[in-house]
Amino acid sequence: MKILLTGASGYIGTQLLPVLVDCGYEVICCVRDIKRFSPPVSLKSKIKIIKIDLLDKASLENIPKDIDGAFYLVHSMSSSSDYIKLEKESAINFRDAINKTNAKHVVYLSGIINQSELSKHLTSRKMLK
Repeated sequence: MKILLTGASGYIGTQLLPVLVDCGYEVICCVRDIKRFSPPVSLKSKIKIIKIDLLDKASLENIPKDIDGAFYLVHSMSSSSDYIKLEKESAINFRDAINKTNAKHVVYLSGIINQSELSKHLTSRKMLK
């Protein structure tokens, strides 16, 4: 089974990657900056790395069409005043790209909070339901 892993260089992505490989999945790691992605040497020959930017639709053409599933572990946590707009645009671009593949499952990472008022980041995630 072929899995697309966005956010592969982030904390959760780096923790999930070895688990997916150990389970026998073929993992395609998506990163914006290949220089910032340092998987363990033991995994390098077992994964594929592609460069994508969810705000650059042309780069999403790098996503293989024959994937079976995907993990969406990215966020647009910038100091931009358009933060919520960027978060939404990234998610929509991802959805549109995934719809061009064979993927049947997508895991979307949001956040867990135990407060009635959400942060700006979690509010942007809630909008995408």
